[in-house]
Amino acid sequence: MAGLRLTRAAARHLQLAALGLAGAPDPTTDVAASIAAMGVLQIDTINVVARSPSLVLWSRAGAGAAARLDAALAEGAIAEAWAHEASFVARDDYPLHRRLTLARFRRVARTAADWIAAHPGPVAEVLARLQADGAVRARDFVRERRTRGWWDWSAHKLALEMLFARGDLLVARRDGFQRVYDLHQRVRPDWDDALAPALDTVLDTLVERTVGILGVAAPAWIADYFRLPQREAVARAARLAATGRLLSVHIEDIGPAYLHPARHALAQAAADGSIMPRPAALLSPFDPLIWDRRRLAQLFDFDYRIECYTPAERRRYGYFALPILHAGRIVGRTDLKADRRAGQLLVRTLHLEPDVPDVVPSATALASALADLACWQNTPEIVVAATVAAPRLAEALRHAVPSIRPQQHTAPHGNAVPHR
Repeated sequence: MAGLRLTRAAARHLQLAALGLAGAPDPTTDVAASIAAMGVLQIDTINVVARSPSLVLWSRAGAGAAARLDAALAEGAIAEAWAHEASFVARDDYPLHRRLTLARFRRVARTAADWIAAHPGPVAEVLARLQADGAVRARDFVRERRTRGWWDWSAHKLALEMLFARGDLLVARRDGFQRVYDLHQRVRPDWDDALAPALDTVLDTLVERTVGILGVAAPAWIADYFRLPQREAVARAARLAATGRLLSVHIEDIGPAYLHPARHALAQAAADGSIMPRPAALLSPFDPLIWDRRRLAQLFDFDYRIECYTPAERRRYGYFALPILHAGRIVGRTDLKADRRAGQLLVRTLHLEPDVPDVVPSATALASALADLACWQNTPEIVVAATVAAPRLAEALRHAVPSIRPQQHTAPHGNAVPHR
């Protein structure tokens, strides 16, 4: 197996299968199991279509899993921790991230410790309130003091966030999307910091886990997944390969890479052309497949940046453009908005990659994915803007599947296409 050579297409199929994006969404998938398989589910507050954690789960396990996310947190099946960024992690992975927090290994923990030392007043007030009243939300404090930067958060909100980043507080549950914080010992009374594994063990484990999660990983792709130092990750991967905990493979046009032994059969299936990628999926910009822009460019030939932080006049593809996965390739991106009050899913932009024909076999699959998303978001009318960059594909979408009726009429946002 050490001599296995993968074409780039086979490596793509292997990575999609490993990340849960090759087959159809499995509605029976447990939320905690799905998060454990990905290793980390990044949290982001943008809610143009759906919040990113829910969208990532929906892409893999359907609407039911997305709906069970909050319950899984409240039940303790998953936890919030700083991992890739602020993220949900599986309960069994908590000790790994706890050790990194205790060691102040990640910059966010060091930043938090410095902020806490410099702001004893609001920190003391927050801790006193928690001790006296139990779990709190940021809005439970009077917003009388504001800070510059940090999203204009209040001093109490910052204190809560910094105590969470340093590990003094945990998120007990969510109220809507607002964090409900509590003391670490109350959320995890079963936990003793003496149980945290050694830092060296944690780093080896996370490097090994990253390769397994990605299916196949070039050395340069490993560090970003759990936000490890680049040199540290590359050196540890080489040592793990020398001892047989990772296997060495080669990816066409990319070079040497690593494979986890547990992925042996999956890699062989990818090499044999036995993995059949799903017809289409709409992906969050914060999906594990998407967030490493270098990996995405090298393996999928897809140049992506999220433009919600770009001034509107300089945006090319849209505020929150979702990459479109089709048959093992990323063929384009679409900027969507769920207007729940109007019951409409707005297709504001639709761009295909330069080498993808305007009318493509993906029209039926994309239409089906849009219809599924519209159903999940309770927006029973799909509205395709008249100004989309792929007008023939937009027209094909209107006729692609029976669930989207070929009905056109002028709408405030474009051409509306109701679906059952």
